[in-house]
Amino acid sequence: MPAIPERDGLLSHGREAGGPARRAQAVTPSDTTDLNAYAKALYVGAAGNVRVLTTGGEDADAVTFANHPVGWLPVQVRRVLATGTTAGQIVAVFD
Repeated sequence: MPAIPERDGLLSHGREAGGPARRAQAVTPSDTTDLNAYAKALYVGAAGNVRVLTTGGEDADAVTFANHPVGWLPVQVRRVLATGTTAGQIVAVFD
């Protein structure tokens, strides 16, 4: 069943980078495939390293967030790399 617009109290509000996400999707890290939609943030459910390509970076500009604890990673991401990522239960949130 699709979402019911009448029940969505935030539907008419502007979407901001720091605002609440409207969708979420479990992430399968990949060295070759971008996320279906670029994430406004990631939620890390099991601590570890998170190696990503940011939305503004080139493929050679991967960055590792070392020893990231369970919680939010407030970085816009286009890909979570399999190589170098040891964290688990990662969820991408986006509009």
